[in-house]
Amino acid sequence: MFLCPHSAAYDTVTGQNVAIKKLSRPFQNVTHAKRAYREFVLMKLVNHKNIIGLLNAFTPQKTFDEFQDVYLVMELMDANLCQVIQMDLDHERMSYLLYQMLCGIKHLHSAGIIHRDLKPSNIVVKSDCTLKILDFGLARTAGTSFMMTPYVVTRYYRAPEVILGMGYKENVDIWSVGCIMGEMIRGGVMFPGSDHIDQWNKVIEQLGTPSPDFMERLQPTVRNYVENRPRYPGYPFDKLFPDVLFPPDSTEHSGLKATMARDVLGKMLVIDPERRISVDEALMHPYINVWYDEGEVNGPPPSQYDHSIGETDHTVEQWKELIYKEVVDYERQSQQSSTAGVNNHITGK
Repeated sequence: MFLCPHSAAYDTVTGQNVAIKKLSRPFQNVTHAKRAYREFVLMKLVNHKNIIGLLNAFTPQKTFDEFQDVYLVMELMDANLCQVIQMDLDHERMSYLLYQMLCGIKHLHSAGIIHRDLKPSNIVVKSDCTLKILDFGLARTAGTSFMMTPYVVTRYYRAPEVILGMGYKENVDIWSVGCIMGEMIRGGVMFPGSDHIDQWNKVIEQLGTPSPDFMERLQPTVRNYVENRPRYPGYPFDKLFPDVLFPPDSTEHSGLKATMARDVLGKMLVIDPERRISVDEALMHPYINVWYDEGEVNGPPPSQYDHSIGETDHTVEQWKELIYKEVVDYERQSQQSSTAGVNNHITGK
């Protein structure tokens, strides 16, 4: 992977601690270049408190010929969700984390970005329980085909329609939220498949074989495989998530109790996307909507992301030019706005 881990740094100009992510030679091949371009463009586009913000971006190289690295400067967070999941969370914290995830997802959807790959390692949290989504998921062209892709990355949180190479809509991201919530309650991964097939087996063993109506929407080869698996009745949610796993019911909020948590979970972890809850419905659920704030849920939408750019077949050199242009434009705009700020300060505006 070309994405190096984030390293912490101190910004002497703004006086704040930041995280720096180095995209090291992001154009070593077309896949990496396309991903780096998409990530950078999307980071400039979105503006929501539950999605990681871009504070600065620059390249140390001075000319296109020398151009090799891009540095993205972002807000520094305290931990990723993997660490938080291991803690004993009360209903307040658990529902607040889920609410923020849903707000961030809704903002991405409003820009035409469906994530499809939400997972705890790409969600970061501060000690005050504020949460941010770190990445933008799978590009539209990076569909997963059921039989082929060898396991390189964690696919535990990907929805059945992604695993099975079906069409998908916005509520594909709700499945991932359900998997994360289930893990918070259980303290362990819900569907830890060693590959796509094992993953599917783990899903149906717990949730049951889906309906014939669902099977009919699968591609013939995948359908043939799925229909020939042993049939599982699945378990009711009170068996999958018994009361003993939940924190004590909240005394402050009637919605924050085990029965409500189990109810929303049962509406998210539905194999058939036609029957799965939507993002808007989840935000209105009694377990989540105790935190509802109009400005957070329906903040100003970002500009629409032009998917056609990422789906164009460019050479590595062309991607390099596109990335370089984006970085240089960003640096220029940053300088202009900081110069304007200084001038306004001097003239007392």
